Amino acid sequence: MSVMTEFTIFVLAVFVGFEVISKVPTTLHTPLMSQTNAIHGIVMLGGLIVLGYAGDGLEYVIGTIAVAFGAINIVGGFLVTDRMLGMFAKKPKPKADAKDKGGAGK
Repeated sequence: MSVMTEFTIFVLAVFVGFEVISKVPTTLHTPLMSQTNAIHGIVMLGGLIVLGYAGDGLEYVIGTIAVAFGAINIVGGFLVTDRMLGMFAKKPKPKADAKDKGGAGK
């Protein structure tokens, strides 16, 4: 493929990805984040494979960048998912003191 064809595919993929993600309701955000973490795990695996078969410096750099970006996205995705799930957790009720119950404190 020519560079222009690859660039066109890249621009279209960015546009379609933005349009799809911007239409996602907030209730589906957490399940989608877990799926994205799985995808970034595949990116990391691909980067490790590239590093394993690397023959020159450029391949090492590309593999290292893929592994680093995949790791950053996985950790960030889990942090965002954890924070969003924490927003839906029930807050614990404060424990009442013995004085409030009318027991030994009177």
